Amino acid sequence: MTADLIAVVLLLAVAAYACAGGTDYGAGFWDLTAGGAQRGKRPRWLIDHAMAPVWEVNNVWLIFIFVIMWTGFPVLFQTVFSAMWLPLALAAVGLVLRGAGFALRKPSRRLAGRRLYGAVFAIASLLTPFFLGAAVGGVASGRVSPGTQASADAWSNPTSILFGLLAIAATALLGAVFLAADARRFDAPDLDAYFRRRALGALVVVAVLAVITLFVTHGDAPHVWHGLTHGVGLVFVVLAGVATLVTAWLLLRTSGGWSRITAVGVVASAVIAWGMAQRPYLIPTSLTVAEGAGAATTLRWLALVTLVAVLLVGPAVALLYWLDTHGELEPLTDADLTRGGTGDDG
Repeated sequence: MTADLIAVVLLLAVAAYACAGGTDYGAGFWDLTAGGAQRGKRPRWLIDHAMAPVWEVNNVWLIFIFVIMWTGFPVLFQTVFSAMWLPLALAAVGLVLRGAGFALRKPSRRLAGRRLYGAVFAIASLLTPFFLGAAVGGVASGRVSPGTQASADAWSNPTSILFGLLAIAATALLGAVFLAADARRFDAPDLDAYFRRRALGALVVVAVLAVITLFVTHGDAPHVWHGLTHGVGLVFVVLAGVATLVTAWLLLRTSGGWSRITAVGVVASAVIAWGMAQRPYLIPTSLTVAEGAGAATTLRWLALVTLVAVLLVGPAVALLYWLDTHGELEPLTDADLTRGGTGDDG
């Protein structure tokens, strides 16, 4: 029972990272496709403004996932990281380069430097979700099992490639939806329309790739396909479809912040549908939740630590997101600094 609870927590953490971290990756995707220095100046200005306050905090979910995997399900951790070390290593390199590129782009004084760091940030934002998605596809298709040696087939198969492409499209959707809402907050109607058009395009791509993935899994990952078309997995597939239609409707009109909620619903429902489709396996069809779970004492302590983390970290992260979306985390301007240095007591 405790193992099942921790497995649900792991799935919810993956969904949280897909939505929160995915938004940042999506911003990097649109940075890459914004065009040249002049054409892409305003979209990149918005991307820098929107991402800066919260972009690092989203990696908290990734760390949480790793901790749960190696303590709660050590066999799963060993199996996945042994069989697919290459795509996961490339994703890790992408994470580091992405952060470095974003941090170094703004203070760089030379145009060549800004272009270089911007390219590193944008390309890494594209490759990292692809390799993470490809690794998930390898798990979903059952191409890894305890004792499996590393091979290209584990992460370059049809399901893995489609999962990787779907990850890129989903992050692009989230990034565009959140940037459109930020454009309204910054009173930039041109950028609102700019990103809403791109969000609609990304939504269409997500829907098409999702349908193709469903057909491919029928032959390539039959256990997951059965789970996606029956029971709880099907319920979340339907929820993802409904959220897709509602998001499209909201993007076609001035929707305030509701499109953010429905776009998150699309991605979160899809991730949870995949997790529910794998039941009772961590790796179909070779490793069940019970077989991959750690010691009972470890699981109980992990459940307690998770509860404490939710009570302490959860409200702090929620407050940070609220402050950001309400414009309370804007950096100081030169005018603010000038007023602060006048020496007036008031």
